[in-house]
Amino acid sequence: MRVWLKFLIGSVLGVTLAFLLPLDNPVIVQTTAWLGELAIRMGRYTLVPVLVFSLTIAVYELGQDGQFWKHILKTAALIVFSSVFTIVAGIMVMVFAPLSRIPIFIEEQVEVVSLHTADRILQIFPSNMFAALATDGVYLLPLCIFAFFLGLGLSYDRNYTKPVLSIVDSLSRIFYHIASFFSEILGFVLIVLSGYWAIRFRTALNAEVFNRILLTLGIFSVVFACGILPLFLYLLRPKTNPWKVLYGSLSQALAGFFSGDINFTLPVLFRHLKENLGIRRRSNAITVTLFSSFGRAGSTAVALISFMVIINSYSSLGITTQDIVSLGVSALVISFLLAGYPGNAAYTALAVICMNYGRGFEAGYLILRPVAFYLIAVGTFLDVMITSYAAYALGRIDGFQSENQNGRFI
Repeated sequence: MRVWLKFLIGSVLGVTLAFLLPLDNPVIVQTTAWLGELAIRMGRYTLVPVLVFSLTIAVYELGQDGQFWKHILKTAALIVFSSVFTIVAGIMVMVFAPLSRIPIFIEEQVEVVSLHTADRILQIFPSNMFAALATDGVYLLPLCIFAFFLGLGLSYDRNYTKPVLSIVDSLSRIFYHIASFFSEILGFVLIVLSGYWAIRFRTALNAEVFNRILLTLGIFSVVFACGILPLFLYLLRPKTNPWKVLYGSLSQALAGFFSGDINFTLPVLFRHLKENLGIRRRSNAITVTLFSSFGRAGSTAVALISFMVIINSYSSLGITTQDIVSLGVSALVISFLLAGYPGNAAYTALAVICMNYGRGFEAGYLILRPVAFYLIAVGTFLDVMITSYAAYALGRIDGFQSENQNGRFI
């Protein structure tokens, strides 16, 4: 059975079971939440070794071909372009979509929300280089920097580095094989994740006041990821079939949406980009890593749309053109700084936008706390799909992609 079909069946089963369970039983809700946390940990379990060793080999191989910095610059340019485009799309929805008011709930602001950018930068370079490996699998940039320098170091002198290179390459393939096994069983894991998601979704629907924003974000994400983004692939040469790329990305789309966690989805992304879309390791390891760290514009666009709901709920005055431009620039910067928030990027971005906007809206994000899971799910879904299309486009442009027949997709 194909992996995407396992994921789909698991998701449907989880949602179905959740709609049959009683919402007023706290034991069921608490148990499902605990199982959801366990499921996320299982999905992240193989990420660190796969990322470190694959990224190390990718840096080495691209360096040997003389294409490393060229590939990095292309990826960076595509991150900026895709982020600007996605945030502009979010602003269009924010301004023109009919978003209803939500009653203001009386809640206390627990803490001042911050991206902790200065601390995150310090964490990239721990006092001991090997300390970067002692991670909980949440903040991955220290690992990426470690792999970058290790990959560069392997280019020093082949007489000395060849034994280590063989070991690193072997470890990369071994852990990729282990991660592939876990991706095969994630269909069962998605039963839990989709069930937990659906329980919270039922609660949000029962409140009724959130229905408009749920519908708006759902339509926006589907149209953008399955309609607008594929159109860009028509610009590629040689000509490609964008719907084939969409079909090859179904597994990571489901994993990203129901987990709401980019780190959970990365092992699935690595495998499906390689085995479905034919992207070689040296290309997709670099592109996926950079996009998952700095290309979180999907989550930020969701935060922008949600912010308009908050504006409508607090005031009938709306926002000026100058405010829209300021919000767009702020959102663009925030989208580059969400590497430390793999599982709650959209809601964190919304909180930071509220804090930056000020004018009494600092705690505005709290009125959307009941649907924070949905904002995160849609934002992660968009981030994953943007990453899939970008990795395919760059791999094809740089000659690191080979076509696979649909019948050979996993």
